[in-house]
Amino acid sequence: MTTYIIERTIPGAGAMNDAAWRGAAGKSNHAIADVGPGLSWVTSYVTDDKVFCIYEADDTAKIRRHGECGGFPVDAVHQIRRQIDPSTAGS
Repeated sequence: MTTYIIERTIPGAGAMNDAAWRGAAGKSNHAIADVGPGLSWVTSYVTDDKVFCIYEADDTAKIRRHGECGGFPVDAVHQIRRQIDPSTAGS
């Protein structure tokens, strides 16, 4: 599968409480099950008004279908080509 980052605009995301996020995660898990094989949620990063989600998927259509099933906005989908970190610079 290919790894993607999904940008979602969710006003007030950073102020949502744990119960709201538990509900959203459960809804996402159900939507993933509805979409079927070839889609996996890795993690998400929450900012004030955006959520950036890392998914592995067979194709972007499954990511967009997940958004439709779960009622989650999908502002943009970008394929991750490479991951780097401070150790990439070497010694």
